Amino acid sequence: MQLKWIDEHEMMDMTAIAQSSPGAIAVNASILVGYHVAGFAGALCTVLGTVIPPLVILSVISFFYAAFRDNLIVNMVMKGMQAGVAAVICDVVLTMGRSVLSTKQLVSFLMLAGAFIAVYFFKVNIILILLVCGVVGAVNTLHHQGHRKGAQS
Repeated sequence: MQLKWIDEHEMMDMTAIAQSSPGAIAVNASILVGYHVAGFAGALCTVLGTVIPPLVILSVISFFYAAFRDNLIVNMVMKGMQAGVAAVICDVVLTMGRSVLSTKQLVSFLMLAGAFIAVYFFKVNIILILLVCGVVGAVNTLHHQGHRKGAQS
């Protein structure tokens, strides 16, 4: 029996698509992976599995939050959760960044650095950055495909 797992390269591609699509990245990625593995039924299962648990947890928390929002312990737990989320985000950035750098693609690294500089220092609109990166990526892909076709002939 073949399991139809995805490899790391496919996961990176799907993550890039999920990030550039409107909506929550986790939901977008789950739809892509579910569809790739098991078609429409897989996409439906993964999106429900991604959305329902946080929805239930947040509903329960919001029901009790008003009673506990001024509690010192609850505030400390919330601060701890913020630190945990920051750590997860840093891990993802470092892992994806390492993958980009390990492929030795100068264009990818320059887009990564340029996007960071544009957003952080110059407050450039993220839509403009996505459009520019999309064009640069498309041109880079066409350029590499042209070199491969030339090398094969």
